[in-house]
Amino acid sequence: MCGIIGCAGHEGRTLDTLVHGLSKLEYRGYDSAGVALSGSDVQVEKRAGELDALRDALAESETDLAGSVGIGHTRWSTHGPPTDANAHPHRDCTGEVAVVHNGIIENYQELRDRLTDNGHTFRSDTDTEVVPHLIEERLMAGDDPETAVRSAIERIDGSYAIAVVIADVDRVFAARNDSPLVLGIAEDAHFLASDVPAFREFTDQVVYIDDGEFAVIEADGWHVTDATGSLVDKPVHTVEWDPEETGKSGYDHFMLKEIHEQPRALRQCLRERVNEMDGKVSVDVDFAPERVQFVACGTSYHAALFGAQLLQQSGIPAQAFLASEYATATPPIGDDLVVGVTQSGETADTLSALREARRRGARTLAVTNVVGSTAARECDQALYVRAGPEIGVAATKTFAAQVVALTLLALSTGDGDRDAIGALRKLPGNVQAVLDESTAREVAEEYVDSDAFFFIGRGLSYPVALEGALKFKEITYEHAEGFAAGELKHGPLALVTSETPVFAVVTGDGEQARKTIGNVKEVEARDAPVIAVTDGQSDVERYADHVLRIPAGEPRTAAMLANIQLQLVAYHTAAMLGRSIDKPRNLAKSVTVE
Repeated sequence: MCGIIGCAGHEGRTLDTLVHGLSKLEYRGYDSAGVALSGSDVQVEKRAGELDALRDALAESETDLAGSVGIGHTRWSTHGPPTDANAHPHRDCTGEVAVVHNGIIENYQELRDRLTDNGHTFRSDTDTEVVPHLIEERLMAGDDPETAVRSAIERIDGSYAIAVVIADVDRVFAARNDSPLVLGIAEDAHFLASDVPAFREFTDQVVYIDDGEFAVIEADGWHVTDATGSLVDKPVHTVEWDPEETGKSGYDHFMLKEIHEQPRALRQCLRERVNEMDGKVSVDVDFAPERVQFVACGTSYHAALFGAQLLQQSGIPAQAFLASEYATATPPIGDDLVVGVTQSGETADTLSALREARRRGARTLAVTNVVGSTAARECDQALYVRAGPEIGVAATKTFAAQVVALTLLALSTGDGDRDAIGALRKLPGNVQAVLDESTAREVAEEYVDSDAFFFIGRGLSYPVALEGALKFKEITYEHAEGFAAGELKHGPLALVTSETPVFAVVTGDGEQARKTIGNVKEVEARDAPVIAVTDGQSDVERYADHVLRIPAGEPRTAAMLANIQLQLVAYHTAAMLGRSIDKPRNLAKSVTVE
């Protein structure tokens, strides 16, 4: 959510660099965009809407924005609607200070009231606008620019990543608290951004800024200090993925590309972690817990539910909690290991839950896709899912990789399970077979105009049903719900009609499959169309109107394969409805506010 780009250097093309960086941050979700360049004065251009509206405004502007330092922003509205006035950057009364900000300033109303009493004029509804006015006051009091920015930030309560430019100052100032910020180092420029893709085309050398730290970049240098102003010796990391990985590669949407990247993502996740010959799994962490609590949000929560069931099957008591609930009503921890599952490693609710667990003395483990993310740095250990960069807001390949990583964790606690390990080794190829042979498009065409869509499953298929419904509602904007199959008769059955197709995930031929088929018969008796997602081991096909087939295999991987079919159904339905698939309305890729 929201995106920041800052650049010092690239003289003569700084503006182009900023706009390019914003284009690489669009995936985070936004409703307005803007830039500010600093030279003898600070020039700002910003517009509500998509980045093209800003490009048009820049092309039509009578003022040639120039300068060797600048900042840019894509805003996801929190305080005030998406308007030109509320778009970032925001300036002070003199027009010599410009600020962009991700997060929420909790004491902004108190600050705004005091600044208004002191004669400051506000032009927006945002919390962010207090920051340039605070800096203005300190500059007027005689502070040098860096001290003025530091003093302003010390007055702020809340979460933030902030970047600042000031007229006649050839530096960008930035600070972070509970919102991601990364610094990029190139030969001819330095960068600040919310995420690496914003400047990855120019450099693979990065520094991750931690909470409470203050960064300054200029064309030929950079430094990071702590809250006391002391220099911090920060390690420089090399980004291993190629910038071309964030392109569409000929696909119509990033989401479709990332669905088709899942075989590769799973191979990366499994690489050097499984040994089929000796039946051993080797994960990158020390994992021998007595009990486990998972904390996660959204898609990652569904992966956590999957992981909790796997650990329970391995004899380890495990529970999955919604991180937003956990952070405010933490259950007893005792000797539990708390595992935070977060694609970005920056999800605010999950970070809060992990921090609360650590305050209570728990050991913590981050399961994340992003090396160097806040969760990875703050937890005692990190297990990387290795899915590669994911641009589409609706998670696809990262969910698949999370589930596989959690399966490896569960298998690492035992003496070896050759069947499961063999199935994992075959999983990328089986995913490719589903992608090659799926009839999801035909199913989408049949039911695109339905009133609502229900997804049911049992056991490991239950979190897959939840994820199928979430993916569907995220990108189609149609009503979709996931249920444990046995719960249909305890209320949701009242919603079932001939216009509510039911997607039933049925794998294997055991008791869970037989009971789910019983639930299929219940909805069939009420004229609901049934789409069975099945490996063909049961007789569910005889009761289904349509069948989405997956290769027969081991129970743990069968549920993962079913998920691929449901992703494709959601995608094709959204495409037929003309939805904004990669950037669904009101949603953000990385939710960095609570």
